[in-house]
Amino acid sequence: MRVYASVTAVVLCTASIAPAWAEPQPVSVAEVSSPKVLSLRDALQAAKAHQPQILLARAQTAAAHARADQARAPILPQLSGTASYQRTTANFVARPGAVPSQFASTATATSLDTFNYFSFGLQLTQYIWDFGQTTRKWQAAQATAEAQHATEQVTALQIATNVQNTYFAARAQKALLQVARDNLANQDRHLVQVTAFVQVGTRPEIDLAQARTDRANASVQVIASENNYAVAKAQLNAAMGVEGSVDYDIQDDQLPPVSGEDLGTEELLPEALKQRPEFLVLSRQISAQKLLLSATKGGYGPSLGATMSLTDAGTNISQLALNLSASVNLNWPIFQGLLTMSQVKEQSANLAVLDAQLATLRQQVRVELESARLQVRASKATYGAVQEAQTNAKERLRLAEARYRTGVGSMIELGDAQVALTAASAQLVQAEYSLASARAQLVRALGQQPGA
Repeated sequence: MRVYASVTAVVLCTASIAPAWAEPQPVSVAEVSSPKVLSLRDALQAAKAHQPQILLARAQTAAAHARADQARAPILPQLSGTASYQRTTANFVARPGAVPSQFASTATATSLDTFNYFSFGLQLTQYIWDFGQTTRKWQAAQATAEAQHATEQVTALQIATNVQNTYFAARAQKALLQVARDNLANQDRHLVQVTAFVQVGTRPEIDLAQARTDRANASVQVIASENNYAVAKAQLNAAMGVEGSVDYDIQDDQLPPVSGEDLGTEELLPEALKQRPEFLVLSRQISAQKLLLSATKGGYGPSLGATMSLTDAGTNISQLALNLSASVNLNWPIFQGLLTMSQVKEQSANLAVLDAQLATLRQQVRVELESARLQVRASKATYGAVQEAQTNAKERLRLAEARYRTGVGSMIELGDAQVALTAASAQLVQAEYSLASARAQLVRALGQQPGA
């Protein structure tokens, strides 16, 4: 994002060159801003509550836990009930080989008389053992749900980092707007002073024309800065997942120094490897994959289950016959065309993929940590240098004002000094934003919670 692109080279004059008569005061942000003030903490809380990506990840976590419960269902007892009613004829049809021939010959008569037939039943089935196939799949589903929960944390950290960056970009635009307003106020004072100098004949008419031009440019720049500030707040709304007005102001929050930001990568890396939720995601996925591999290998063995059924049936609902049965079932798919072997190979390859992703993640975290740490160091050094540059620019403008006031200096010299101070002020805003953004990236690289 262009944080200070809206600040152009305009002439700036401080109050030190103003005459003794009353002069207009610069308009402060507090005087023109909405009474609503948004802090960084409020922005992060709003994103947590409303950001669609976080809501999506949260829903996916709930769905993953529900799938884990579904995977547990086959382990629990299965009870089903049936009830049926039939109105049917009672003609007997012999099947060759199933009924003795002396009875088959008498079962040829047919009748269209119908009878009631009632049937009620209960069946209870219980899984006993299948070499870990069912239990391992349940445990794998639980590990997958935990991985999805960690993925939700990854999403939350990514959104928080984006909100922080967007917030500080909006804060920078607010600071640039103040720079533009201060510049306009100084141009107003300068115009009053130059007008007086021209009227008394100590300065040429061209100075007045230049002062009017500079004042007009400063006014245009305020309008552009106000628009940039509004756009930045609209982008912040999008980052928070909030649909609403930009009729609010940004609080002047800053990120404090990150603990250990001056340490080397090797000192910070263990904390990053421990805190980053991406590692928890992969570790849970690896655990789930190992359980799936074990469950797949269980397909080489048999499965054992028990069934109990109770039926109550007959032609008269008041005189039904009760039957009870129980059975133990052993099923062993001895050969399925090398299906289980192929499935084991697939699960083993998937496990190798996850191991490779874990190694890649370690390298990626190291690069991110090194980059963020160096960016913080560079931003701190830049901030110090820009502060010095702004101090020097203020002193240069003070000297140029004194020379102009005594008639030694020229309008060009004063204008150059004013442009230099405006540019230095804009660079200071950019340096503040860069430092805040770098610290936000370091917090993200370390896996720390924003605001912790």
